[in-house]
Amino acid sequence: GIRYRLHVKDLPGKPDLSNKKKKFAVFVNGCFWHQHVGCKRATIPKSNTEYWKPKLKRNIQNYQENVKKLLSSGWKVYTIWECEVKVQNKLDKLVFDIKKYEN
Repeated sequence: GIRYRLHVKDLPGKPDLSNKKKKFAVFVNGCFWHQHVGCKRATIPKSNTEYWKPKLKRNIQNYQENVKKLLSSGWKVYTIWECEVKVQNKLDKLVFDIKKYEN
């Protein structure tokens, strides 16, 4: 029952899900692309590391900047990590948190 839009281009970082009226944004981050700390998927390829290290570092920096912009504009920002998608209780908690702000 939560209304949302996908990939709204005029929001910083184009969140995967967002609701402008309720001011919430949800990012679903890939563990590799955003280097999820402590996750086994957050590895750096052994070949062409001079390309991958700065590329992945830029991804992290861009994400952090976009989250700061949203937070400073009064938005609630939620992040779901790729490795957490199959953990149902984490997704249930996220939906519960978003519904609290819908009322």
